[in-house]
Amino acid sequence: MIALGVLAAVELGRKRWRARGGDPDDLYVIAFWAVPAGLIGARLYHVATDWRSYQGRWIDAFKIWQGGLGIPGGVALGVAVGLVIAYRRGWRLSAGLDAVIPAIPLAQAIGRLGNWWNQELFGRPTSLPWGVQIDVQHRPLEYIAFSVFQPTFLYEMLWNLALCGVLIFVDKKRVMRPGNILPLYVGLYFAGRLWIEALRIDTASTIGPFRINIWMSIIGIGGAILVFITRGVRRRASDVDEPYRDGHVWSPVIPETTDPSEKEETE
Repeated sequence: MIALGVLAAVELGRKRWRARGGDPDDLYVIAFWAVPAGLIGARLYHVATDWRSYQGRWIDAFKIWQGGLGIPGGVALGVAVGLVIAYRRGWRLSAGLDAVIPAIPLAQAIGRLGNWWNQELFGRPTSLPWGVQIDVQHRPLEYIAFSVFQPTFLYEMLWNLALCGVLIFVDKKRVMRPGNILPLYVGLYFAGRLWIEALRIDTASTIGPFRINIWMSIIGIGGAILVFITRGVRRRASDVDEPYRDGHVWSPVIPETTDPSEKEETE
């Protein structure tokens, strides 16, 4: 599901970048570097926030196929590497962020479907009609007597799909400063993660009374608000939208065609 999410995100990013006048094939180059970086960042975040699980067996930290990816770390490192590659290809980064960022929650939403099949990241027991049935072997010991739980992975999937739509809608209105789609994504993503994380019952590291991811959500929301305060929210007359720093706009190469009548005249 992660691979499917990546493919969908790349295609959405290509479509949106092309609509801005950028070369859609740039996204293939950026994804080539950003996707592996995102996976590494996601694994590093998971290990760093759950390091006690790897004490005495640190080699297991490299076994990414056994599961354990932290989205905040994946997005952070993936976006950072993507920005470096985009800059080297001449992108105006504010325009690139506005075009590509909405594709990230789409990838996250599709990737969350995997948690339904492997029965991970569910929430508290529930009697709600949309509760998910969890097999005995996947239930925490303290909840072994319960069979139906909150589908928190579904909540996050729906939240991310809605977030993707909101980002596209806001960007289309052209009311925000170029580049502000990134802090808007960060703030809204962590706002959803905050309440969803509070429902989860899987084992997680804590700081004080709260899970680390709850603290990260608070920091993420605060950081997004700080960005809006420091750089402003609404578009200014001086803001620039060109896709590339040198001002050029990409256009597809149309093969030249020869009119048969012209060919006959030359003969």
